[in-house]
Amino acid sequence: MKEPLVKKVKRCIIITGMSGGGKSTALHMLEDLGYYAIENIPPTLLPQLIQVLSKHEEAVHNGVAAVVDVRGESLLKNLQAVVENLRKKGLDLRVIFLDASDSTLVKRFEETRRRHPLSSDSTILGAISMERSELAHIHEIADAVVDTSAMSLSELRREILAKIEISEGPLSIIFTSFGFKYGIPADSDYVIDVRFLPNPFYEPSLRALSGKDNEVGEFIKSSGEIADFIEELFTFFDLVFNLYSNTGKNLVHIAVGCTGGRHRSVAVAEWLCSRFPGNSIVMHRDIEKETVLL
Repeated sequence: MKEPLVKKVKRCIIITGMSGGGKSTALHMLEDLGYYAIENIPPTLLPQLIQVLSKHEEAVHNGVAAVVDVRGESLLKNLQAVVENLRKKGLDLRVIFLDASDSTLVKRFEETRRRHPLSSDSTILGAISMERSELAHIHEIADAVVDTSAMSLSELRREILAKIEISEGPLSIIFTSFGFKYGIPADSDYVIDVRFLPNPFYEPSLRALSGKDNEVGEFIKSSGEIADFIEELFTFFDLVFNLYSNTGKNLVHIAVGCTGGRHRSVAVAEWLCSRFPGNSIVMHRDIEKETVLL
């Protein structure tokens, strides 16, 4: 009898470094990519965490990302031994140290008005100096050191992904049709108004149908300018989605609206979605709502 396949976490990214260096930001970036994220874990607990997460699908499939920093106090001394032990067990483990210049760190703490973990009886600059000393041994064992002093969020994302040798996932796109009389979707990035198109609602043979039906699509296409309009939308979003791919944004929500959200917006949303297959979905928020002549 064939033995059942034993699942286990295969990859772990340890994010460490200076307070104010961008560790929480980096952790959230990895979490968005599907990593199981955990903040401020004592190094000695990492092996148990890795074992427990063998029952967590995303952790097994994508990996685990953990922040380990100066808040761990004396427990940090165990980090090197823990890292070596986990690697011996076959875990792909990377240690990323995020750093920044002293002046940059001071500015970040002043701007956010957050307290440095070591500043209870010291100035911010004094706390930074103590932290550098306490983290020196971790800096030495890090697989990569990233200076975030002059980095934007998108630059930090690209640098982190390069250091852990994974590529950016495809941009996810949601096209949502809606009716203006029911309100614009609050989380939309772009709103396309198609109320200028001929309205199938006023055609008795089409009123009960929706924008998913061929008859409705053909009626809308009877407008001589619709082909140019759709082509311009394709060109516009081709450019927009390409530009977004360089910013770290992983989801774009396009809302397409007509009066009731049953005919014109549905058809146009379907056409747009078909233009970007593989990484897009279409949703019709108001297609089943009662349409009322206004």
